[in-house]
Amino acid sequence: MSAQLLTYLFVGLSFGLYIGIAIWSRSTTTNDFYVAGSHVHPLANGAATAADWMSAASFLSMAGIIAFEGADGARYLMGWTGGYVLLALLLAPYLRKFSKFTVPDFVGDRYYSQTARLVAVVCVIFISFTYVAGQMRGVGIVFSRFLEVDINTGVLVGMAIVFFYAVLGGMKGITYTQVAQYCVLIFAYLVPAIFISLTLTGNPLPMLGFGSTMNDGSGVYLLDRLDGLNAELGMSAFTDGNKSTVDMFFITAALMAGTAGLPHVIVRFFTVPKVRDARISAGYALVFIALLYTTAPAVAAFARVNIINNVNDMSYEQAPGWFTKWEASGLIAWLDKNGDGRVQYRGGNALDPATPEFATGLGQSGERLLSNEASGNDNELYIDRDIIVLAHPEIARLPNWVIALVAAGGLAAALSTAAGLLLVMSTSISHDLMKKCLMPNISERQELLFARIAAAVAVSVAGLLGIYPPGFVAQVVAFAFGLAAASFFPVILLGIFSTRMNKEAAIAGMVTGLTFTFSYIVYFKFISPETNHAGHWLFGISPEGIGTLGMLLNFVVALVVMRVTPPPPREVQELVQRIRVPRATM
Repeated sequence: MSAQLLTYLFVGLSFGLYIGIAIWSRSTTTNDFYVAGSHVHPLANGAATAADWMSAASFLSMAGIIAFEGADGARYLMGWTGGYVLLALLLAPYLRKFSKFTVPDFVGDRYYSQTARLVAVVCVIFISFTYVAGQMRGVGIVFSRFLEVDINTGVLVGMAIVFFYAVLGGMKGITYTQVAQYCVLIFAYLVPAIFISLTLTGNPLPMLGFGSTMNDGSGVYLLDRLDGLNAELGMSAFTDGNKSTVDMFFITAALMAGTAGLPHVIVRFFTVPKVRDARISAGYALVFIALLYTTAPAVAAFARVNIINNVNDMSYEQAPGWFTKWEASGLIAWLDKNGDGRVQYRGGNALDPATPEFATGLGQSGERLLSNEASGNDNELYIDRDIIVLAHPEIARLPNWVIALVAAGGLAAALSTAAGLLLVMSTSISHDLMKKCLMPNISERQELLFARIAAAVAVSVAGLLGIYPPGFVAQVVAFAFGLAAASFFPVILLGIFSTRMNKEAAIAGMVTGLTFTFSYIVYFKFISPETNHAGHWLFGISPEGIGTLGMLLNFVVALVVMRVTPPPPREVQELVQRIRVPRATM
């Protein structure tokens, strides 16, 4: 059976499974819709949290970044996994003990202020919409290649699927759907990695194959071979890093603190019965996440080797079908600079076909042209980093069923996180904005209706952001983490561990951190993108890492304001003490 038919089959079966689960577990109460009735088993919650956490950025883009950047890509591995440890140890159990539905719910009650609640709702919307843009972009990429539709159509199909099970099932439906999606995505990620590890190194475990010798009898280690191939082609060594230490530190710290402040991940710990279960489910989630994260560097190195061996100096006339199909999607582009009809993959960057200069005409060798040929280097090939995981099984000539499985896994990763983000947005609007602020007397049925309407609107806006994304998948997601680090992390941390922290300090800190970080990202990515390089960055910190500085500003402003304003009421201070004190019944 062809890869195309198998892809339709695998994707269709997985979508049918997700929709069936949503119908079976549809929500009838706000408690079910918001936190799945707080009756989810820790093991199931761990798998759901892992799926919620491992988005299109983890599945599609992270290995692509590491493949192109080498050691610099380690910032995503360190930041995202380290941040999850912070979340599991410092925040999750205490927030579960607080027993609220949302992060704005915690902020509003802990800081005894409707204004603080509203600021938190704004933060949730900013973070979630930024994050979900990357997920919808990932959905579009998978559809554009494997189902042979354009990216925009793929985004619309993804919107329809997410709308169905997010709006119908709420957190209850999403939780069990995400358990299924985790099984799909981790199987889809590990199977091709095992195949390729066996082929290149003879080791069935990719995370060990990454450090093994080549399977050709040479006795050369995989990474040494890769560094040698890169040097021959005028590229920097895979094991070397080019980013400054300052920027690496700030990006990693932003990803760590952002992880601990992500509202769609935090809310998962409200779905288990007890505080103890929150800790246990965090442990399960960390194990499930580690399966993919310890494999990603190996996938990146394998992909780089296979691209150099199988694509470089390939005759365009004899190019395999996958190459021309990815060209048609605009995610691979080749410019025959020397007119020899062969694909030369060298150091430097070809022009990005997403730019206005990209032309769809064909050259004399049949190649897809880039209109501006003055790129200043002899590299003829552009490969979008978001397609490395998806294209790699084809590059490595794996069986068609593996190729189809990866497509289903990529969709599962993107849809699972998109659903979680949309639910967080709809919950914040219906519960924290409508019920708690604007219309406190509405019934539970009306509140549930507002939640579903808000989810529908959020899906529509998310689709637009997927069609017009502000960057590649992992980059967009990195911005969301920066916003979360600069807004929520200090307020939640101080709210749990400081009885002196008051509403004035929380509001001032959140507004300062969010405004600074958002303005910095917008300036360098949209207002003045030509200045987006180290020479113009503040202290050499890139937009991906500026969330750390925004977080520090949040802490400073909050601590200063806290010292010059009245302490919180006694009942709030007692509440903070109760949250921190363990009880045997919990």
